[in-house]
Amino acid sequence: MNKAVSMALLAAGILLLIFGFQASDSIRSDVSRFFTGSPTDKAMWLLIVGVLCSVIGVIGFARGGRGA
Repeated sequence: MNKAVSMALLAAGILLLIFGFQASDSIRSDVSRFFTGSPTDKAMWLLIVGVLCSVIGVIGFARGGRGA
């Protein structure tokens, strides 16, 4: 995996994590948490995919991908 792809995955992961944290603090998520005990599915998926993208991006950097 080249460094450009790793950097793009890391940046996308960070953005998804930011959006996920904002979604989990929303009123809609608070209502869902009140009735079900967990935040909305959208917030959970944003956080999960954000973590996965970030981890894959960091692993790509750690492996020292070739090229630009």
